[in-house]
Amino acid sequence: MLVAELDREAERSRQALEQMPEGKAEWKLLVAGRVVQELPRHIVMRGALNHLAHHRGQMTVYLRLLGATVPAIYGPSADDKNFG
Repeated sequence: MLVAELDREAERSRQALEQMPEGKAEWKLLVAGRVVQELPRHIVMRGALNHLAHHRGQMTVYLRLLGATVPAIYGPSADDKNFG
């Protein structure tokens, strides 16, 4: 269920990225209609992808603590019998 939701959101994100204009477009974070942060969109996207990688790392730690095997995320994991 969670993987399916992640897949749906990844597809929505991909479609949104394809619709973004080229160039130095700005992204604005609004709170109650007031701009509290403004950055180039490519910087925001880089931060979002780094944040996703951080949570994948957290997931592997929790899986190890639970005694579960860690799946291949960025290539084979040490739990993969073909690793090494």
